[in-house]
Amino acid sequence: MITEIAPAPDRVVSEPARPKGRHRAWDEVPRWQIYLPLSLYLLFTVVPFYWILLFALRPAGSTSLVPWPITFDHFEKVWTERAFGTYFQNSVLVGVATLVMTTVVALAGGYALARFDFRVKRAFLLALLCSQFVPGALLLVPLFQIFANLRMINLLGSVVIAETVFQLPLSMILISGFIRNVPPSLEEAAWVDGCNRFAAFRIVVLPLLRPGLIAVGSFAFVHAWNHFLFALMFLSDQSKQTIPVGLNTLMSADSVDLGALAAGGIIAAVPVVIVFAFIQKWLITGFSAGAVKG
Repeated sequence: MITEIAPAPDRVVSEPARPKGRHRAWDEVPRWQIYLPLSLYLLFTVVPFYWILLFALRPAGSTSLVPWPITFDHFEKVWTERAFGTYFQNSVLVGVATLVMTTVVALAGGYALARFDFRVKRAFLLALLCSQFVPGALLLVPLFQIFANLRMINLLGSVVIAETVFQLPLSMILISGFIRNVPPSLEEAAWVDGCNRFAAFRIVVLPLLRPGLIAVGSFAFVHAWNHFLFALMFLSDQSKQTIPVGLNTLMSADSVDLGALAAGGIIAAVPVVIVFAFIQKWLITGFSAGAVKG
């Protein structure tokens, strides 16, 4: 006689009970305590931008809190009468040239710091870090003397070189940290396949550095675009001035044209906003990856 054996019931594995005393802090915080500070911060940030738009878009002499009727007379005035078209072109040239020079030199220096060992490497890194504590005003006298001897005063190239020198230490540190995240075995495999060091770097490593290069280049461009001191000291001809110096010319000791100043500020801010809107993902990735190993 064959008896059927009933299958054993499935064992229910119960999850260990979570200790009652342990809860995540953000689960217990009311939502209003999170949204209220964020709303205040957003209001504190947005109101100045709205105020600039208000002065730039409303007619001269108007005291309305709403820009109506909208007018673009202030933009036309600063672009034509105050030569902001020339200032804008000069700022683009300085920003793009600084971006290219800073990226190329920082890429070479960062690769040397990441892949080679030499006696003064620690001292050199310490010097790069200490240079970040030196204000740009201390560089004006030696740089002005050098550019005067080279007859580069009142040339855009002097501003480009000064901005590049000022940006290089931080850029080299960021690029070197990003290169350290690339395994050296990838380059060694390319060497085995017959590539020299430069070819292996160009084919294997350089494509992986795109977020870091975008971060360093955008940071150099924005700093060169907004920097006021070097352009003021090294450029005396009005046709060579950049946008920050052009904004300063809208203010005098007797009066300030608020509408023209607001329109010039918007013209100066729009390119930077557009750049960050397109590269924000790469910028965050590049800075975070470059700071992992320093």
